[in-house]
Amino acid sequence: MTKSMTAFARIQQSLDEGELVWEIRSVNQRFLEVYFKMPEDFRASETKFREILQKRLKRGKVECFLRFNVAAQHAESLTVNLQRAKQLVKACHEINNLLHQPSEVDPIELLQWPGVAQEAALDMKQVISASETGLIEALDELVANREREGARMKELILNRCEAIQQIVDDTREKMPEIQARYQQKIHQRLEQINVEVNQDRLEQELVYLAQKMDVDEELDRLDSHLKEMAEVLARDEAVGRRLDFLMQELNREANTLGSKSADISSTNASVELKVLIEQMREQIQNIE
Repeated sequence: MTKSMTAFARIQQSLDEGELVWEIRSVNQRFLEVYFKMPEDFRASETKFREILQKRLKRGKVECFLRFNVAAQHAESLTVNLQRAKQLVKACHEINNLLHQPSEVDPIELLQWPGVAQEAALDMKQVISASETGLIEALDELVANREREGARMKELILNRCEAIQQIVDDTREKMPEIQARYQQKIHQRLEQINVEVNQDRLEQELVYLAQKMDVDEELDRLDSHLKEMAEVLARDEAVGRRLDFLMQELNREANTLGSKSADISSTNASVELKVLIEQMREQIQNIE
């Protein structure tokens, strides 16, 4: 299924320990680039998070934001290491005895000393497990959004492929008329200048010009590329790079068609092809 690389997903989970929020943003990128921003308590799980994500996404710049808001009953729980505090108070008194101007022990400063005030330890095992589940749910939503956008882009691309096919068919139908008109134009020009012409040499030159104007090979290759476009768009895999390559091939044939043009209609056909191809290329830049 064709997928866009541009999408957004947000998942919120409510736990006894607090609230988990995943936000994932993805934009187009040639390769897969993943960035995580999360609290330090989750940093050890980043490798696992990456493995989960890489199984679902193949291309794009992906930014993942994880927030964890601790529940009020856990955030307000605070304990004091009394043994540690007594040791510090004793040490302060001993130092005061050595000073000419002793100072009182400030309880606020005492609480700020490492190891004195301790928040109740929160069991993060369940929270980490829930964060993995939340990431999977967020990726489900992200992939669904990418698929919906990809389906719209696929429709636009196929519509342009149909327009290109129509131009190819019209050009193939008109080429005999264009060649005949061009040869007639040469004959008329020779009659106007009233010079003696070697008919054998003239016929050779006309055959040579007809070969230069022959675009059957280019039109056949355009047909082939358009068929492959439809086949690639039907694949259930990342197809963006393959489609980008096909755009280069289509553009090459359109340029050759223009360079061989000997009539305003074939020149216009080449220009219209390039416009449609460029429009498809812009859409394809966002396809995974």
